[in-house]
Amino acid sequence: MPDLPRIGERLFRGITVSDGICRGRIVVLGRPSGTVPRREIALAEVPGEIARFEQAIIQTRREVQEVHRHVTTQLGMKEAGIFDAHLLVLDDPVLLGEITRLVREEHVGAEFACHTVAVNYVAAFSQVQDDFLRERVADIRDVTSRLLNHLLGRRDEVDVRTLTEPCLIVAHDLSPSTTAQLNKQIVLGFATDIGGKTSHTAIMARSLGIPAVVGLHTASQVLHAGDYVLLDGYSGVLILNPTDQTLFEYGQLVRQKATLEETFLEVHDLHAVTLDGRRVTLSANIEHPQDTAAVVACGAEGVGLFRTEYLFIERTSLPTEEEQFAAYRAVAVACRPQPVIIRTLDLGGDKFLSHLQVAPEMNPFLGWRAIRFCLEQKDIFRTQLRAILRASVEGNVRMMYPMISGLDELTRANAFLEQCRDELHQEGVPCNDALPIGAMIETPSAALVAVALAKRLAFFSIGSNDLIQYTLAADRTNDRVAHLYEPTHPAIVRLIRMTVEAAHQHGIWVGVCGEVASDPALVPLLLGLGVDELSVAPSLLPHIKFLIRRLEQGDLQTLAAFALSAESGAEILARTTALARAAAPSLFETSA
Repeated sequence: MPDLPRIGERLFRGITVSDGICRGRIVVLGRPSGTVPRREIALAEVPGEIARFEQAIIQTRREVQEVHRHVTTQLGMKEAGIFDAHLLVLDDPVLLGEITRLVREEHVGAEFACHTVAVNYVAAFSQVQDDFLRERVADIRDVTSRLLNHLLGRRDEVDVRTLTEPCLIVAHDLSPSTTAQLNKQIVLGFATDIGGKTSHTAIMARSLGIPAVVGLHTASQVLHAGDYVLLDGYSGVLILNPTDQTLFEYGQLVRQKATLEETFLEVHDLHAVTLDGRRVTLSANIEHPQDTAAVVACGAEGVGLFRTEYLFIERTSLPTEEEQFAAYRAVAVACRPQPVIIRTLDLGGDKFLSHLQVAPEMNPFLGWRAIRFCLEQKDIFRTQLRAILRASVEGNVRMMYPMISGLDELTRANAFLEQCRDELHQEGVPCNDALPIGAMIETPSAALVAVALAKRLAFFSIGSNDLIQYTLAADRTNDRVAHLYEPTHPAIVRLIRMTVEAAHQHGIWVGVCGEVASDPALVPLLLGLGVDELSVAPSLLPHIKFLIRRLEQGDLQTLAAFALSAESGAEILARTTALARAAAPSLFETSA
């Protein structure tokens, strides 16, 4: 163990994005470069300046393609797909056109024009409330930083590929391309001042399997190269100069986590069954066909939610029927005989195709999204439905509609599905005529008319994220009202129960695929309310199975009775958390 500095221990709190614990000396990467001087050019110099900018685009594209190849080799196609978004930025006619316009009209150097446009784009995206869109700022910053490096003839302050001694990285921010080049044998973990859980940098950290914490605010300014730190990727904590006692406690935690992982392996092939015999189906959520490897590895009983919109976004054209068919069939084959539930396109709200000319809406989450969008954009919907129907011949495919708010939408969607099926029959293309159809329960109206919907469906899947948002009229990404976003609010509890009763009355099952299904503290409440299936992130599925196998149905029913009569969401949360902790205390030991 290296000699520790004898000054006091100091703790920085942030956001955990990749689990794990590591310790060692740090390398500090500086803050991004500041302003770029305005360089005036003569009118005659404009063509040459634009040509210089175009050459920088070519050089940057080569760099990104090289990173893409590297990540494909080291981590796989899914992770490399992140850099497809970077290539799209380099082909964005609006962004590039604005840069060349400044050069032509204001007679400024390409580097100043590039910096100015980048700053404006970053500022605009940073104000967006949605996390997913806001965190695309890093992609724009990454690409424009590379362009500026070429235009200014400069290199990054530290090339992470040249690091030879084990260390932790502390930085104001890490671009996705820099993160992709980290050698996890050398870089034990990293911490940044800014960032969020859904950023591409966070995704890369999880793919690499190294601990990472973001949102530390000033760590890169306060810490110095060579400082000794401990990084807790479970609790989102960075500790400068950890004491012997702190190191001892974290050593204990590491051993506990290792023991827990061994226990997860022991139950990998077992079902999620309570102590008194109630069987719960545990499925996994996926976004890409490549995610099926994780589904199989975690011991899931199929795919409970295949988010198909990720086949559509971050590309310059719509996916064809053949492309979609290949993707859906690949998932079905990989998971066979376990079921695969494909959700039809859930565009709108915070996700729109960049190449579709869609008029802005005052409140997109209450506007043209999901099934509403598909019922109007019938060519897009037809292509997807045909692809799903064709893939359904594998026998394990299910399909569900998002954002159903009433019977009329369900009736129209099913009628259109029948038209697509008839088309395939006329063309002699096989499909499953008994394809099970379900609906997402994401609005209070859907829960209130669940009896009518249940008569016409094979299953329900509760999208808890939107159900909570719409019921409580609270955007959880809005700091001003985030405190109102309460999964255990009595209204939410009663809507879930109402949905379950309507489904069971008509002999169909109910799942939950929102974030509450992945929260061990809330699982006892969901099961007590009668939910039959939980669909969670593959990495969290072993935790949920471990918990379920330590619960008893009698306790769950008592909890549900309490929750249905309670007037306080805080009281419900305390009761369900206490039950989960008592059953599986090791799941909640995430910090020393």
